[in-house]
Amino acid sequence: MSLYPYGCLEQKISKAVALRDRALWKERMRELPAYLDGEGLLKYFPLMRTGSDVLTAYVMAIAHEAGFEIPAALRDRMAEGLAGFAEGRIRRSSDLATADLAVRKVAAVEALSRYGKSKAALLASVAVEPHLWPTSAVIDWIGLLKRTADIPDRAKKLAAAQQILRSRLNLQGTAMGFSTERADGLWWLMVSPDVNAVRTLLAATDLEGWKEDAPRIARGALGRMKQGHWDTTTANAWGTLAFEKFSAAFEKAEVSGKTTASLGSKSSSVTWGYWETPGGGTVRFDWPDRKETLALGHEGGGAPWATVQALAAVPLRKPFSSGYRIKKTVTAVEKKVKSFWSRGDVVRVLLEVEAQSDMTWVVLSDPIPAGSAVIAVGLEPGRGKNAGRAQEAYVERAFEACRFYYRYVPKGTWRTGYTLRLNNEGTFQMPPTRAEALYAPEMFGEIPNPTLSVNP
Repeated sequence: MSLYPYGCLEQKISKAVALRDRALWKERMRELPAYLDGEGLLKYFPLMRTGSDVLTAYVMAIAHEAGFEIPAALRDRMAEGLAGFAEGRIRRSSDLATADLAVRKVAAVEALSRYGKSKAALLASVAVEPHLWPTSAVIDWIGLLKRTADIPDRAKKLAAAQQILRSRLNLQGTAMGFSTERADGLWWLMVSPDVNAVRTLLAATDLEGWKEDAPRIARGALGRMKQGHWDTTTANAWGTLAFEKFSAAFEKAEVSGKTTASLGSKSSSVTWGYWETPGGGTVRFDWPDRKETLALGHEGGGAPWATVQALAAVPLRKPFSSGYRIKKTVTAVEKKVKSFWSRGDVVRVLLEVEAQSDMTWVVLSDPIPAGSAVIAVGLEPGRGKNAGRAQEAYVERAFEACRFYYRYVPKGTWRTGYTLRLNNEGTFQMPPTRAEALYAPEMFGEIPNPTLSVNP
């Protein structure tokens, strides 16, 4: 998370929470007034006109769970905004043409319940049908019921909601899933099955009737990680807090002794203790010449976790599409020598992306040579009619890349581009150009970039 490149408010907040970095959180709080709209809802980027009930509910909920403070004046404005949204005084349409208003209102009231500001009247316009709701809303409903005392038949409704969640939970060995998983990827609400998995662990740690299931849920949630992380920034933030709470409740025994890993004839150990490696250690092996078995053993107290990771550098040699197909065209605007690039040349980059389905919050990231300057963004004058229906919400001119953020990308093709000045000479090997759905990261596309040589 410390190297996560994108910069909307949700990702900045999630990064601070996942890293448990209070200094970074305070920095985000100093910036927060610029993200508030006139009705108390938070915007993804400061220059946007209206805020989002989804983002505001997330920030308030994750701050409470993390034990991080939102300045009182800002928190009160956000609470007023969410209350107004729940009551219908403040209207925000969904980013997707779907009936999700009840789900969003439940999430808003759940966030308010964490600060003692929820009441049954805020749900007057919501048809309470948790058996028809997505899993994320059922989890919100459980949290809301735990904290809102004036809801009629609260205990009965809480038991019913827990039964609905338990009936959807699928635990087999170390694997964890939900029977509703195919419909639970509400990416426009920043919800994914991984978010539901780690939030289920949070709920199970607090609920008395789930104590026996919590360790299996924890193992299953860990098993959902890919390459050391969950699928979205929100999942990683919630996951960090879930395992922090789980460890406090279920891993109180101090780990001591020695953990040994062996691969073939080679072995290495990590010794536990205050003066050795209280936070754990890393053991590395080179790839063996033939098939070998990795053996792990622990001698001593406690039960440490072991994460096994295999690393191999595989360069991208041809375009890859898993939801987005990218085409990149580079042309010269100003070129000193026709046959090669020189320092000071001006380059025009055109990016064409084909989306295979509708999606909210998509980023298109194109790397630039070190020291280069993006001097203009967007299509050239007169070519705007060919841009497609995707409209940039924000353009980030970073030192290492030019990034285009889109709040909503419909199925089809869109185009954008930028103008670049080559300021440094040298040979530049750049990472792939990548389009990615921020809250459904399995939807992405990449194309490799050739080595670029710039002469004096």
